[in-house]
Amino acid sequence: MSLKNSISVLMLASLLAFAGCATVGKEFATHNVDQIKIGETSRADIQEMFGEPWRTGVEDGKRTWTYGKYRWSAFGDAETTDLVVRFNPDGTVSSYVYNTTE
Repeated sequence: MSLKNSISVLMLASLLAFAGCATVGKEFATHNVDQIKIGETSRADIQEMFGEPWRTGVEDGKRTWTYGKYRWSAFGDAETTDLVVRFNPDGTVSSYVYNTTE
């Protein structure tokens, strides 16, 4: 095999390895989750603890913030961590869900 062919094969193998993984979202301070108090913790508190949410939206009429990091790999197990926080109209936490595969 020529040097040119070897380089092409190496580049193709590298491309396939990178194509086998995908990451979306961003890191957040998971150690703060146990500080969330239903009806007490405010949106400002949540933002201070976790930063800007990765996604925002509305669920059943309630403002919703999502923090998450999702990593998938064709060669291993997925690694996911997410926190979904729902707020009352007064800006306090109505409910939250925290999940992780770690």
